[in-house]
Amino acid sequence: MHLKEIQEKLHNFEKARGWNKFPASLVFTHLIEELGEISRHITVEEGYKAIGLGHKAPDKSELHREFAQVFNLFAQLANHYKIDLEASILSELDIMEKRFSTEEWSEYMKDR
Repeated sequence: MHLKEIQEKLHNFEKARGWNKFPASLVFTHLIEELGEISRHITVEEGYKAIGLGHKAPDKSELHREFAQVFNLFAQLANHYKIDLEASILSELDIMEKRFSTEEWSEYMKDR
């Protein structure tokens, strides 16, 4: 399935439930909340938040769902603004390929 088809499927899902009526500001706030859930996984995994020292372990088996929720809300915002994500991503990738040299960046990242 192409990204455009996924975006359309999500739009139909939202519209059937009336979720397309939510203002972009609320969808964006929800998106930030879900990004925070991914952030919890990262800060625990990297040791910034220590389990048992005031922090609970996030459920690692649910991380894939957090990414899906973030993507769904991001697509809902794109749908709100009538953005074709597939076309936009491919266009931006073309710009980035010209802007960021593969050779220069692979050399720069060697010792990192």
